[in-house]
Amino acid sequence: MNTTTADAELDFPDSDGMPMAENTRQYDAIVALKGNIEAFALDAFVAGDHLIYVDRRDPTVRYAPDVYVAFGRPRGHRGSYKLWEEANVFPQVVFEVLGPSNTDAEMEEKRRFYFGHGAEEYYEFDPEAGTWAGFVLNPDTGVPEPVREMDGHTSPRLGMRFGFRPLELVAFRPDGSRFRSFQELNDLADAEKRRADAERSRADAAQQRADAAQQRADASQHDNDRLRALLRAAGLDPDAPARG
Repeated sequence: MNTTTADAELDFPDSDGMPMAENTRQYDAIVALKGNIEAFALDAFVAGDHLIYVDRRDPTVRYAPDVYVAFGRPRGHRGSYKLWEEANVFPQVVFEVLGPSNTDAEMEEKRRFYFGHGAEEYYEFDPEAGTWAGFVLNPDTGVPEPVREMDGHTSPRLGMRFGFRPLELVAFRPDGSRFRSFQELNDLADAEKRRADAERSRADAAQQRADAAQQRADASQHDNDRLRALLRAAGLDPDAPARG
């Protein structure tokens, strides 16, 4: 059996059967991370709760990060991220959002997996505490090193800045704007729509006032022209100078 046939017969499921999140805080953090990063990392493929396969001969060698960013890979639908179909580009930045069942040993194994296959940065967010932990690959040694102070740390690849607030995901886009939840983004969009509608209503009212003034001016001109016509019909010159 040749290699192509063997690869074709292997099953690489698009789901590992595990839930995306264990509670609403974890879910909200995953969605906020994925959505905000996708909005500014335009030259990258960004995915959430998405399986990464690294060995075309072994479907069991896989993990599904909560969020990952693969620079240099085109956006578009994928059932899973198969390294050999992605020019062997492993996601450079990986995020995990901790849930109640996650253990230190499990997260350490995930971290080894990600860095072992090409990740450059790895971040963990604890939604119950609002705290971040991070590791960044040292390009000189090839060894991931912990970020000593995450509050104010800036991701080398993404340019996003991390912050801290209890029970809240705090991070900032490269332009300095804060990460927003989809509810906040929706509220901002609604507020902007109301502002635009109000501005449009004011413009419409101003146009109506201008139209009314023009109509009055046109009516006055019409009356003036009619009076001048009547005077001429009576043999009087409306343009003649007044007598002293």
